[in-house]
Amino acid sequence: MKAQTLSTKRAEVEWHNFASFGQPERALAVYEEENRRRGGLLAKHLDFIGPLEAFLEIGAAAGHSSYMLANQFGARGFALDISADALRHGAHLMDAWGLRNAPVRVAGDAANLPFQDGSLQFVMAFQMLSQFTGMEQVFREVHRVLAPGGVFFLAEEPLRRLLTLGLYRCPYRESMKPWERKLDEWGLLGYLVRDVIGAAQEEDFGIRQNHSMGLRRWHDLIHEYFAAAEYEIFVPERGWGERIVKKMAVRLDRHRSVWRAARLLGGTLAAFCRKAGAVSAPSFGRLESLLRCPDCHAPFEIVESYTLACACGYRAPLEDGVYNLLPSREKTELYPGDREDTVDFSRPGHEDSLLSGWSEIEGVFGNKYRWIARRAAARLKRTREGPQRLRIRGHAHELFFQQGDAPRIEVKVNGAGAGVWKPDRPGVFVLEADVAEAAEYVVEISAAPVWTCPPDDREFTVTISMLRLIPRE
Repeated sequence: MKAQTLSTKRAEVEWHNFASFGQPERALAVYEEENRRRGGLLAKHLDFIGPLEAFLEIGAAAGHSSYMLANQFGARGFALDISADALRHGAHLMDAWGLRNAPVRVAGDAANLPFQDGSLQFVMAFQMLSQFTGMEQVFREVHRVLAPGGVFFLAEEPLRRLLTLGLYRCPYRESMKPWERKLDEWGLLGYLVRDVIGAAQEEDFGIRQNHSMGLRRWHDLIHEYFAAAEYEIFVPERGWGERIVKKMAVRLDRHRSVWRAARLLGGTLAAFCRKAGAVSAPSFGRLESLLRCPDCHAPFEIVESYTLACACGYRAPLEDGVYNLLPSREKTELYPGDREDTVDFSRPGHEDSLLSGWSEIEGVFGNKYRWIARRAAARLKRTREGPQRLRIRGHAHELFFQQGDAPRIEVKVNGAGAGVWKPDRPGVFVLEADVAEAAEYVVEISAAPVWTCPPDDREFTVTISMLRLIPRE
């Protein structure tokens, strides 16, 4: 099974840039809480883990847990994510938290790690394995890059829940409807919804989720690649509806463990997995001695201006503190630079593609956007052959849903209807539609109902942060 499709990788690059530091104060609070939780688990299992250097975090986003490892634990290593922009936001963590040490930041693919065999002692991954439909490829890669006796720390991975009707996927709590929020407080919502609360928004974004893994499947997969493991299992206790079932399940388990409760109620898994062999603890050493070319797998050398160079012709300069080590084909597709088939409001120069109906630019980092009122238009130009698909990213404010009329977003392309969407709750939305063959596309976005927010005299509907043409798959 293919680990991920190219469309999923494209969605992840967008998502991680958009979400990693779009709301700095909120993001910092979330990162601090995650680091407390993850740091506590690390400290608890240090005797099993052993040396932490050289380390690698995969799916690192802004790299906050890598910064924690580099500063709180004094280890040297790498933060890797498919989004180079998300990794660049790590510089703001150093300023906000007053940090001295930083990981080496690498844009790369967890299913094709740009590291030499046996070059790392410790690999960690949080909330990211479930984004791979073929996560076994990630396990193979982690096993390959770990030295004998090295440890893979995975955490916050969802466990499949048996006690649920699986009617639909519920959004994050801030986007829940009042009745959903009340059922969540009582511990009853999980019996109705499918998989992990919050997955709906990422799925709508285009990120495919794999929440099919129960405890037994996780255990079997871990022991297929690793010689020993220690687990931490966290079973939810949201309200009386889950507390009662969890208490009964633990009482009925002959070992008084939470394994039975985890099968029934789901939850999350943390696991420390040791590779077979005596611990060798490879030195961090020279940067280029640990990395390998993602195209031909040959060693790198460092040439002028800290550029990583391979004999096959692959080059990776250090760009704003990040090495982009994705395979050439994927790098070209996921990081096209300024192109006439994309209007990304976080990039300078996007104004040249706007026609009418757009407000001033707002937001920060990857979360930059423009409000529209009743209608706005932009122009995209085709830059590649083959069937095309239009992708629009935006956000619907809660006031959009409080005007009495049902929310509605309509898109026309070159005067022809491309689709009508009726969002049912606030939050990020992604609209996609196939478009006819043309050299140029005029995209018109209409939305209703209109609302106002005194003393601002503007009319509002939704915000838009990106329009782009993508290949059909």
